[in-house]
Amino acid sequence: MKRKHIISFIVLSFVLVFTSACGNGDKEQQADKQSKAEDNTENTVEELQLPEAALQKLDSGEDVKALQLALKEIGYDIKDNGDFDAATVWAITDLQMQKDLPLTGIYEQETAEVVKQLVEDGNHDFEPGKKLPAKAEPATTDSGTNVIANPYEQLVLVNKENALPADYTPVDLVVPDINYPFTEDLPKKKVRKIAATAIEDLFAAADKAGLELFAQSGYRSYDRQETVFASNVQSLGEEQANQVSARPGESEHQTGLTMDVTSRDMGFQLNEDFANTDEGKWLAENAAEYGFIIRFPKGKEEITQYQYEPWHIRYVGKKAAKEITENDLTLEEYLTAE
Repeated sequence: MKRKHIISFIVLSFVLVFTSACGNGDKEQQADKQSKAEDNTENTVEELQLPEAALQKLDSGEDVKALQLALKEIGYDIKDNGDFDAATVWAITDLQMQKDLPLTGIYEQETAEVVKQLVEDGNHDFEPGKKLPAKAEPATTDSGTNVIANPYEQLVLVNKENALPADYTPVDLVVPDINYPFTEDLPKKKVRKIAATAIEDLFAAADKAGLELFAQSGYRSYDRQETVFASNVQSLGEEQANQVSARPGESEHQTGLTMDVTSRDMGFQLNEDFANTDEGKWLAENAAEYGFIIRFPKGKEEITQYQYEPWHIRYVGKKAAKEITENDLTLEEYLTAE
């Protein structure tokens, strides 16, 4: 009997030692896996070498490819081809929407910091496309015009071939602190947040130069544009109406990136005579410094398909505005240049 107790004790001791060893082994394996995962994340961040320079549509090269690899690492289904293409703009815009960053579709410092953090954290709770779902198929209007998939990008091209969605209303509209020739609290006072600071700086610079600019018309909804266009058709006929105004969805005013500018000398009206005023001349010479272009320039009517509008400025950012203005381009020419 005593011998049986001894044998049982030995067996029990062996089981306890074995179980303890296995438990310690599992813990060591788990710790080793966690350590390797952390090492892999650190290696991934180091290998990706996120670009420091700002990047935007039309840029290309190794920096763009590095950015695309980082975006793929956090779950975006895009190509790492080194071209800052529409898919890359979409990914950046969606990320900015999810993280409450300025909505531009442009990779800059704030966006870079978020991308880096998501890669380091393993992006466990991040869902690509959550705020701006990727369009599976191109969409068109009833008249066959292409419907823009990403209306929030700073360099969005809106014209007679590319229309904004009928339900698009920018989420970041604000009223800039500038001069208006009216006091009513109207939607046309508004522009998108990314353009607001720039237009405030533009107006302040004009004031410093002894000039007085007035903002006549900024954001305009799809429904409002429908009313404006219908009124012009009634008085001018459809063909002429579409030279001086846009069909609903095809108006830049719906982007929230545009402002019609005037002056006291013009009686706050909008016509070509504005180009001959001191304010009009100053605007043409200085708009690009603040990220704006004269969207419908003289001599480019066949390209823009609209009349010359020296009062109509569009925010595209300083880099694009400088290149467009210095090279005497329209936005259409800039975005399709080889």
